[in-house]
Amino acid sequence: MIDGLEAITFDFGNTLVPFPANSMATVVRRTAEWTREATGCRVEEFITVWGQERLRQFAEDVPEGREADMDIRAGRVLARLRGRAAPAIGSRWDASEVARFAAPEEVQGILNAYASAFVAATPVPPGVREMLARLALHYRLGILSNWPLALAVERFVESAGWAPHLKAVVVSHRVGVIKPWPGIFETAARELEVASGPAILHVGDDVGADVVGAHRLGWRTAWVRCKPEDSPLPVASPVPDAIPDLAMDSVTDLEGALGLQTATGAS
Repeated sequence: MIDGLEAITFDFGNTLVPFPANSMATVVRRTAEWTREATGCRVEEFITVWGQERLRQFAEDVPEGREADMDIRAGRVLARLRGRAAPAIGSRWDASEVARFAAPEEVQGILNAYASAFVAATPVPPGVREMLARLALHYRLGILSNWPLALAVERFVESAGWAPHLKAVVVSHRVGVIKPWPGIFETAARELEVASGPAILHVGDDVGADVVGAHRLGWRTAWVRCKPEDSPLPVASPVPDAIPDLAMDSVTDLEGALGLQTATGAS
């Protein structure tokens, strides 16, 4: 597996960082509490509307390869909290109508609150920073993630001390395309300055998004098979015949799976 390998990309949620349901619920509640202080909304109403608009975005955007961007969600939530009725099922929001109810600075405030709550409520997994430091001695490393708020991932990476070991942090929210669509993988290859193909290994927990998407471009793949059973993070449709090049229980097993434990341990 290491012959010709130049770069490794890692999925974020449930690969580098596990996300059980309670962690994500805490982040949304803290965001709701900040929004209550800023706008006077009720916390429980915010949480309910946030969840409804999240599901609406998944239904509308994900089948077309787009991320359920959180800035768009925040604006729609504010519009509903201020009396704008949600569109009927099968109809879509009018962005200009949403803008009447949600000022850009208010939306940005919600995003900042979410990102701050995200970092505060998400434990840094043990052993990952050390693994990245060792692997960075030999390979170009990057994060390649489907995530609706890039700011949250970027702040977490800085807080966790991972940034010095990464050449790229590629998030669907900024790219505009989600895995398994090829555009996000191609963006990561460009940012890593490595030719898209077998010189890159992608590590992820979602067979349909990570393994299938990477294999379409000739990348090598490693599948992390264990994650929280109650995780609310979405997954791509299963693909029964998708077979990763490597499989492991935890991302921190990667060095051993690549046969690098002795070499990296001696570095």
